Amino acid sequence: MSLSIIIPIRNEEENIENITKKISKLSIDLELCFIDDFSQDRSFEKVLEVQKEFEFVKVIKNRKKGLGSAIDTGLDNVKKQFTCIMMCDESDSISDLQKYYDIILSKDCDAVFGSRFYKESIVNNYPVKKLVLNRIFNFIVSILFLNKFNDYTNAFKIYKTSSLKNLKPIVSESFNVFLEIPLKVISRKMKYETTSISWMGRKTGVSKFKIKELQSKYLFTLLYCLIEKILIKK
Repeated sequence: MSLSIIIPIRNEEENIENITKKISKLSIDLELCFIDDFSQDRSFEKVLEVQKEFEFVKVIKNRKKGLGSAIDTGLDNVKKQFTCIMMCDESDSISDLQKYYDIILSKDCDAVFGSRFYKESIVNNYPVKKLVLNRIFNFIVSILFLNKFNDYTNAFKIYKTSSLKNLKPIVSESFNVFLEIPLKVISRKMKYETTSISWMGRKTGVSKFKIKELQSKYLFTLLYCLIEKILIKK
């Protein structure tokens, strides 16, 4: 069994080596695909340096600026049986990645969705304003899609690679891509499991998530996925 990990990067020079070392401790046949989303620092060069030590690492230049395009570019290049999408800020737990992998293997499902907001989850340093808006928005999504999952917008999830590629084309341009993908899985009645995960918050670098800039994008994606859900029913 094997795993591809897609990590989009934009100005993440400080985090690349650390996250690679953490991932390298997994006893899994891996490929780690950094997708350089038009970085203005030495992120691309840093991956090339790390690549000399870790053969499972590769770096690909994004075709068009934006997280949605970065994920799409990654999907065109991954080769392993399963694919996990992670951010480079080290906010996600490598032990949760191993848990994802174990679940998707044992349950033979199309995806495993982790929630940072189950009783067993541990969350540290989550900005209060962002947390409140997150909970409200995810609650609305749950109602509209008649679904009990509660963390659609989290990037960190794992998929069967063939199933993930079947969700293309990716229409979202930014962080809203992480809403689009799970909603497509749900609307198309793919098999998925859920589990608790932890989130620790960024320690170095600068977050690219801007609430004001993303509100309309999330609403667009929600509307798009609702229309798709209705059309699929017909």
